[in-house]
Amino acid sequence: MERRVALKSMAMAVGAMAGLPAWASGWSKSTLEKGTLLSADQSKILTGMVETIIPKTDTPGAGELGVGGFVQKMVTDCYDSKAQASLKSGISNLDEQSIQRFGKSFADAGKDQRMQLLQDIDKSSDASQKAFLGMVKNLTIQGYMSSEYVMTNLTHYEMIPARYHGCVPVTKG
Repeated sequence: MERRVALKSMAMAVGAMAGLPAWASGWSKSTLEKGTLLSADQSKILTGMVETIIPKTDTPGAGELGVGGFVQKMVTDCYDSKAQASLKSGISNLDEQSIQRFGKSFADAGKDQRMQLLQDIDKSSDASQKAFLGMVKNLTIQGYMSSEYVMTNLTHYEMIPARYHGCVPVTKG
C-alpha cells in the first residue's frame, strides 16, 4: 500500500470517529421509533395482549416491563415480511373479534374478556391465527425472561458465573 493512500485512509477513519458521537447524540426515543411496524392503537392492543399472557402478580407483568415494544421490535427487525403481515393482521382480527363480542376494543376489554379471546384463538381451527398467537406467546416469554427486572431480581443473573478461590488449603483425600 502506498503511503498517501494509507494516510488518506487513516485521516478518513479519524474523521469518522470524531463525527460519530455528534451523530449519535442526536438520537432519542422518538427519532428511533419512526420505523415502527404498528400504529399507536395496534401497539396498545399488543401491550394488552402481552399483559394478558403474563399478567401482573407480585412481580410486574409483561406490559409493565415493555415486552410489547420488544415483540414489535423483534418482528420488525428479525422476521420476514410474511411474519410482519401476520402480526398486523392478527392484531386487527383480534380487535375485530373483541368489538364483535364485547362491543369494545381489545385494549379496553376486561382481563377475563381478553383471556377468553386468546383462549378462543388457541382452540380455533384457523392456522394463521394460531400461528400469530404462538409467535406472540414465544416472543412475550423471550422478552419477559430477558428483561432487566427478571434477569436481576428473579433469576439472579451473573455476568461471569463461578468463583475463583486462589488460596485454598489442599487436603489429602
